[in-house]
Amino acid sequence: MFFRLVGCSVLCVWLTSASGQLVNPAPGNPTQTNSPGYALNRFDNAIRTFEKQDSVTGIPGNRIVFIGSSSFAFWQSMSVDLAPLPVLNRGFGGSTLPEVSHYADRILFPYQPRIIVVYAGENDLNVGPHPQTPEQVAASFRTFVRGVQRRLPKTIIYFVSMKPSPARWANWPVTQRGNQLIEAYVKTDKRLRFIDVRPAMLGPDGRPRPEIFKADSLHMNAAGYAVWAGLIKPILLSETRNKVIRQV
Repeated sequence: MFFRLVGCSVLCVWLTSASGQLVNPAPGNPTQTNSPGYALNRFDNAIRTFEKQDSVTGIPGNRIVFIGSSSFAFWQSMSVDLAPLPVLNRGFGGSTLPEVSHYADRILFPYQPRIIVVYAGENDLNVGPHPQTPEQVAASFRTFVRGVQRRLPKTIIYFVSMKPSPARWANWPVTQRGNQLIEAYVKTDKRLRFIDVRPAMLGPDGRPRPEIFKADSLHMNAAGYAVWAGLIKPILLSETRNKVIRQV
């Protein structure tokens, strides 16, 4: 179950663009491997909201699709922060990598993106009665990539490194291991990229900068998203400079 840039004068982008029982995976269906034991449809309400938007406005094309968990979902100023890049935010809830794969048919493939930016894996490692291991999270990302590449073999996939936060600092070594495994995998395929946000989110003492987080010490505030925009926007502009996209 898974996942097009037309000319522009200024930019050039190579684009077109809670819990339950997990059902048994269908034979040959890789999207449910390493699932942490909850129903993969638990975010259906959020997904239906996206589908309703698309039914009203039409399926947006020529977008860079951002997909993943709440770190994207809460980035409500994304389109302004990353302008003039034509971004589409499809972050939802406290989602995990298996859920990102599960919903790709509904909130990723319809847009036929040629660039995808993913932020997920952090919840896999930190949430629920049976958190995933770094190895399982890396395997879930590989599953996602395989699904995209079957449907969109020329699409570029960016993985944004899992962030350090005060709330989850105790588990940071585990998260770091997950980042290392995914970064190593990304280096094996020229269609994959790794955006490392970690150094910019750490202070001189090597710990997360508290001023870039909300009161929950987990989710970022406007200052935190400004940090991300400062890192992500130049990378995507560089990626797209010699490609072609119609600005929207």
